[in-house]
Amino acid sequence: MEVNGLFRDIVVIVIIILVSILIVRWFYFFIKRFGKKFEWDLTVIQVLQDIVKYGIGILALSVILKEIGIDITAIAVSLGIVGVAVGFASRDIISNFISGVLILMDKSFKVGDTIEISNQKGKVTKVGFRTTTITNPNNSVITIPNSSFSKNPYSNYTSMDRRRVDLNVTVSYNTNLEKLASAIEKRISAFPWVLTEEKPQMMIKELSDVGVKILITAWTNDPWKTSKYRSLMAEEIKKILGEENA
Repeated sequence: MEVNGLFRDIVVIVIIILVSILIVRWFYFFIKRFGKKFEWDLTVIQVLQDIVKYGIGILALSVILKEIGIDITAIAVSLGIVGVAVGFASRDIISNFISGVLILMDKSFKVGDTIEISNQKGKVTKVGFRTTTITNPNNSVITIPNSSFSKNPYSNYTSMDRRRVDLNVTVSYNTNLEKLASAIEKRISAFPWVLTEEKPQMMIKELSDVGVKILITAWTNDPWKTSKYRSLMAEEIKKILGEENA
């Protein structure tokens, strides 16, 4: 009888495992299908598949334990007591995980985008379950908890196809502004990174005690290099002003 009972338990366990695998694969298929239909990010699909895999795995394990006569109630109570203590310590982890899933599903940014949050700006290199990693222009790696994106405003500089590069300059009142504006449009437009459909512009911002404050703008489709482009614009404006005063 004991042999028959053991054989029966083994058969039941094997059946539970096989059924669990089939259910997981069924969910995998539909998650992948819906993900493709609604254009979900690949990471979102993987996260949902992991949730299904571990959820069904835990459920299958509990059924197996009950089937072989192990009291899962006592185990659950013990785990519950430990879980309460761990729960308080893991609130931030859970918050970061949920925020990470929402980021992936909402598509507010993705790997390769340039973002800025809490004065930290960089290119997104990884969106994980708990944290998002960015690399700043100094090539420093910055790790940001995902919950920060639900608590603080942030900017995505690559969500649009182009970005404006601004340069503030102060010139003397003796400067011929009309001639300067013409030179700026011609010289800045010559840069290969400047978009041709939007010509560089010069606008007067303020008449101050030290001179005329002007804003010079140009458009580019490479937001990652705006600091470099601003520097190139400044060098060219310096040359133009030097030629004006020569």
